[in-house]
Amino acid sequence: MKRRLGPILFWQLLAALPIGAASTVPPPDVSGFRDSAHHWRSINQPERIMQALPEQPAYAPAQVREIADNVLLFQRENGGWPKDYDMQAVLTPAQREQIRATRANTDTSYDNHTTHTQTAYLAAAYVATGEPAYRDGCVRGLRFMLASQYPNGGFPQWWPKGGTIAKRITLNDGVMVGILNVLQDAAEGRPAFAWLGAGLRAECAAAAAKGTACLLRMQIAAGGRKAGWGQQHDETTLETVGARTFEPACVSPADTTEAVRFLMRLPQPAPDIVAAIEAAAAWLEKTKLTGIRVERVPAPPAEFFRHKADFDVVVVPDPAARPLWARMVEVGTDRPIFASRDGVKVYSLAEVDRERRTGSGWYTTAPQRLLETEWPRWRDGRAARPR
Repeated sequence: MKRRLGPILFWQLLAALPIGAASTVPPPDVSGFRDSAHHWRSINQPERIMQALPEQPAYAPAQVREIADNVLLFQRENGGWPKDYDMQAVLTPAQREQIRATRANTDTSYDNHTTHTQTAYLAAAYVATGEPAYRDGCVRGLRFMLASQYPNGGFPQWWPKGGTIAKRITLNDGVMVGILNVLQDAAEGRPAFAWLGAGLRAECAAAAAKGTACLLRMQIAAGGRKAGWGQQHDETTLETVGARTFEPACVSPADTTEAVRFLMRLPQPAPDIVAAIEAAAAWLEKTKLTGIRVERVPAPPAEFFRHKADFDVVVVPDPAARPLWARMVEVGTDRPIFASRDGVKVYSLAEVDRERRTGSGWYTTAPQRLLETEWPRWRDGRAARPR
């Protein structure tokens, strides 16, 4: 009988091979780059240091070295990354020079799934190729994340730059949970991080534990019962707060879903973690919307500050529609809430102006798989374990 290698040992051996010898390893996941890539290619942001060209080509996921070299090119001297660029873009010489010339900038951010995704990619790229530069870039990314963590365990949207919104503890756009997942992967010695030294792994474990404790304290309670989490939380009081004018303080089903998924991955969860998961799952079930669907309909072309649209978005009755959740839910009432850039809170999508109706996603299906599959499997698995 052949002896099988465990996954961590398997990846450790691959990481130790000479460059190119580990080429049979599946290419690292690039899905984390999609959010920023979409913003770079489709959203008008004249303040960027570099703009996308029309129909700019992109590297295929299998082109690991080309993508990883891009990731290193975009990494700032402080170890983080600027948001809203495409890590898979085939860059022109002029674009590369623009990036190199701004390497000392401190425009580093976690917004739109930035920095933690690049750090995780470089870890996996090092295992796939054995290239030491990718390992070193990953370590710089981990150090950046550790340095940016607040004493209470939270993470800002931007660091080191401040600003009212930038300094909020942010769950929206994959910020805090994305960071915690990478730190937890490093702490557990997951395959992409099997090469990580014991000292840095211990630092990541401590930061993940501190972040988890902060996440539990941030869970919103109303009427004596815990619900979910907001898109942003005050960095001092930990209360849910608004961000941009069309983002009032709320409970967020999508961000709650990601928080629950993170908590469910933790080994041997303490009773307070179990209680947080159960309360959040009950709240998500309570706020489920049925009998409606969101539909794009043709509309006269219009150009707004950040985007163009030749459509509008409407909510229509549909008894057969899959469940939906509002992007933002009012604390205490559990009513869906919306807003335009004027900051006035309203209770239906039809009351939002067309610029925001077409410029933001106002409903989500994210909790469905959690409630129907992942949470029951986690709950039943716990019940089956010996006490």
